Formats: sequence, structure tokens, C-alpha cells
Amino acid sequence: MKPDLGDTEAGPPESLPPAEAEMVFGERLELAREYWTALATAGVERGLIGPREVPRLWDRHILNCAVVGELIGEGASVVDIGSGAGLPGIPLALARPDLRIVLVEPLLRRTVFLKEFIDAAGLTITVVRGRAEQPGVIQEAGGADVVTSRAVAPLARLAEWSIPLLRDHGHMLALKGSSVAEELERDRAAVERVGAGNFSVLECGAGIVTTPTVVLSAERLRRSERAPKKSARRAARAERRVGRP
Repeated sequence: MKPDLGDTEAGPPESLPPAEAEMVFGERLELAREYWTALATAGVERGLIGPREVPRLWDRHILNCAVVGELIGEGASVVDIGSGAGLPGIPLALARPDLRIVLVEPLLRRTVFLKEFIDAAGLTITVVRGRAEQPGVIQEAGGADVVTSRAVAPLARLAEWSIPLLRDHGHMLALKGSSVAEELERDRAAVERVGAGNFSVLECGAGIVTTPTVVLSAERLRRSERAPKKSARRAARAERRVGRP
């Protein structure tokens, strides 16, 4: 029996996708439209999406997330942490059926929604209930090529959760706002301490979404490639020695 996720056959008039959606989703456009309907109905009713977000679901949420696929290689394994209502993981899966996607989400009501939609749409996506930092989640979902996130946590904490889920030279792709450069400057040392480097601030979806999606990319470095760690005490001693005659 198909889960009750709203009228996915016709949907309300607002569910008609913009022309840009066909460029992104191609032959899977109808599945993207079903996802829009699920978010606009069950997603709002269950508190996963604010009702004020419904008019901008396509541009600000679905397309905004799907265009991140520009940064991901063919056939990559992707772990989406703090997936919530499936953003960005589900739009990525719809736009890029070659990707192997795992959604990690701790809250039961959200994982129920995710599984209902995935089953109804016939998608091959795994849902793991738990927090990204839990050993069981790392064991089940770790070794990924890419870890994505959207509006989950400040950068320092986000890196603590994301980097351990990556293989060496895998990439954390964090969807961020316009202040990402300042956030990276503030948290760079903390992010480097968990083994990340080669930072880039990238834009996706130019010419598709009204405002391009800003993504912070960071690579998990091998231990041999990481800068040596200094203890706080050693760092303080070194600082005191500076300027001594």
C-alpha cells in the first residue's frame, strides 16, 4: 500500500516545476515533483518544513540542493548527515541516480518520512537513524567518498562529525551561506585538527538557481599529510619563548 504522502499524482498547482527543473532532473522530473508534493503536504504537517517555505521549495530547497551534484564524481558514495526532510540527499539522488546515498538522521519522525518517500518513489537510498558521530553510524556509513550537510551545525562541529565518515581524500561538502569565508577563517584550526585540509569555497548552479549554492569543500587528509599537532601546553611554551633574548 502506498504511503499517504499527499496527492503525488496531480498535486496542487504550485507543484508545477520551473523550466530549470527539467535541466537538472531530466527523465526523473516526475519523481522530483512527487518529492515537492511530499514536502509541501506531509513535510509541513509533520513539522519538517515551515509552511512559509512552500512557495520557494523548488528554487531554495530542491534545486538548490540538487545542483551540488556538479561537484560529485560518477558513482560516488555519499553520506548526507542531519538529513532532516532529505535535503540535500534526496534531490541529489533524484538528479544523480548513479550516486550511492545514505541519509543519516537521528529523529524518528524524520526517518519515518524519509523511508515512506523512498519506498513510495522506488529509490535505492539507505536511511540510518542515529547521530553522525556515533560509532555504530560510523561503522555502517563510514568510508564515504563524499559527506554532505545543510544547515546542520557551525563548521568546527560539522567537521568533527563529517571527517570521520570519509575515506582518505574524500570530501566534506557543506552547503553554507554568504558568510562561509568568515566561518572558515574562524574555525580553520579546529577543522584542521580533525584531519581536514585543501579548503575551497565553491558555487554551484549558476544559471539554474536564482542564487547559486555556496559550498565549502574540505578534503580528509591522510595522517602522513596532516600538520603535526601541538599540545596546548607546548604551544604556550613556544609562544613564551618568542622574543626572549
